[in-house]
Amino acid sequence: MKHFKRVLVANRGEIAIRVFRACRELGIRTVAIYSKEDKYSLFRTKADEAYLIGKNKGPIEAYLDIDEIINLALKKGVDAIHPGYGFLSENPDFARKCQEVGIEFIGPTAEMIEQVGDKIKSKLLAESLGVPTIPGLNKAITSEIEAMETAAVCGYPVILKAAAGGGGRGMRIVKSEDELLSSFRTAKNEAKKAFGADDIFIEKYIDSPKHIEVQILGDKFGNIVHLYERDCSIQRRHQKVIEFTPSLTLSQEKRQKICEDAIKIAKAVKYRGAGTIEFLVDSSGNHYFIEMNPRIQVEHTVTEMVTGIDIVQAQIMIAQSYPLNSKEIGIYSQCDVIPRGYSIQCRVTTEDPSNNFAPDTGKIDVYRTGSGYGIRLDGGNGFTGAVISPYYDSLLVKVTSWSRSFEDAAKKSIRSLKELTISGVKTNIDFLINVLNHPTFLKGQCDTNFISNTPELFRFKPQADEELRILNFLGDKIVNETHGNKPDFDVPVVPKLLEVQGLSGTKQLLDKEGPEGLVKWIKSQNKLLLTDTTMRDAQQSLMATRMRTKDMLKIAKATSILGKDLFSIEMWGGATFDTSYRFLKESPWERLDELRKRIPNLLFQMLIRAQMPLDIKIIQITLFVKQSKKQLPQE
Repeated sequence: MKHFKRVLVANRGEIAIRVFRACRELGIRTVAIYSKEDKYSLFRTKADEAYLIGKNKGPIEAYLDIDEIINLALKKGVDAIHPGYGFLSENPDFARKCQEVGIEFIGPTAEMIEQVGDKIKSKLLAESLGVPTIPGLNKAITSEIEAMETAAVCGYPVILKAAAGGGGRGMRIVKSEDELLSSFRTAKNEAKKAFGADDIFIEKYIDSPKHIEVQILGDKFGNIVHLYERDCSIQRRHQKVIEFTPSLTLSQEKRQKICEDAIKIAKAVKYRGAGTIEFLVDSSGNHYFIEMNPRIQVEHTVTEMVTGIDIVQAQIMIAQSYPLNSKEIGIYSQCDVIPRGYSIQCRVTTEDPSNNFAPDTGKIDVYRTGSGYGIRLDGGNGFTGAVISPYYDSLLVKVTSWSRSFEDAAKKSIRSLKELTISGVKTNIDFLINVLNHPTFLKGQCDTNFISNTPELFRFKPQADEELRILNFLGDKIVNETHGNKPDFDVPVVPKLLEVQGLSGTKQLLDKEGPEGLVKWIKSQNKLLLTDTTMRDAQQSLMATRMRTKDMLKIAKATSILGKDLFSIEMWGGATFDTSYRFLKESPWERLDELRKRIPNLLFQMLIRAQMPLDIKIIQITLFVKQSKKQLPQE
């Protein structure tokens, strides 16, 4: 049995944070890697250590450099690498090189990835096991001529798929021969950038199916269980948007058959770790194997919510050679996996649904989430002040709900999304709410064309921008309502005063007679003694908490002359100390010194309330330090 001391996550964003948290719960130290574009990203702050990679490389290429990542892991004493999803997670060369240098790859072996991670090889494997597959050419297309011939044999529409990975990248639906070659070239380029390999294969496109996937978990001892299915039919451009479990439209017999076929494929390669086996279910209820993802999935959260099994922790413990039936994992047989309730995951992204889901970029000004009972939030890139770049996935946070009924899970999701406040970038929140409210969704009947066939999902009112509303109001008042007659304000000029020699006032009285003498003088006066409060935070703090010292100094000399008969000047209030440092960025002590130089004749007065213990304590300490310095022997 191994025990990992350090785990490196070869990924970024939400999934990196998810793995860091699982490691911390298991008492394992975590190591993050980040590109220069991710220098200020949230995920790197969640790890115990974080290191820059990809110098002189692009933002994607940085996370695809196998040699640099492994060399860093060796230098930092890393025991294991978790690949997350995307990037190198389905790359057999990465898994193989980890094994060669003695680093555990948290996932299947390189040979397993080659067997099931490649769509063509996995399809051949499924056919050999009697699992239904979609008609098509079971090898990579080698030329554009072969692409045209294969498409003609399958019959249009056809679908192009990248053999090396998923997530919708390198995937195109082609409805006619005119579209084929341009789509083929685009798919190859996209696959090359995403997975490092441009192999594309072609198969018959099944129109409007359900997309059902089965979560698999296997250990190093041949034990394999399924954690039941997820319905991932709500997609746009082959990217999943909302996922839920269990499927509402599968019969118990069909659910059992699909799960059995998933287990059959996993056992054929003695699969270990977490994996997902995906199927399409047509309108007649026939299911077809399409691919296996030998990694954790974005939507694993819904399965965790209904089964209570921490899939990421299970991955890590399996990599440490714990069997499924160990007390640490606690899955003694398939019977121990008992789903409970319903769970829905919504992917909140920085995409504009009204503009064909174009990704938005910029700085997030406001970010407030909505949690509460039955809601799980898996954040990655969202926080106030975050800068959303165009280089990576647009996912901000995954909102996952759980309840005993599907309808209530949907209500919880809607409530959480409505509480979620994000400004500065566009999001798909209103679109998600429209999907969750739609009757077809609530019946669980959505197919993969649901979004494209349901235009009412895009009918929503733009969110009101309170800050913009105020700016528009001010602009209207200042520009429009003046009708061109704008007031002209002169710069106020402090009148010149004759220099007065020997100014003497209450300050000199205090210095000469002391506090007791000053009190006797006050009691002997038959006139009203006045204190001027202009220089403290009077009039709702319009002076001391907003005007700078240099503004006060302009009128200080005039105040000492024209106000020479004042009893005192109150120039320090309850907010002066805090606002001077926090907002005005200046020292209130220096203000005291400069004002005293220009107003030597009047007492300075401080406003003190019972609610000011902190300020008073700081003032006492400061005065003590100043007095101590005066008493120190001068060199």
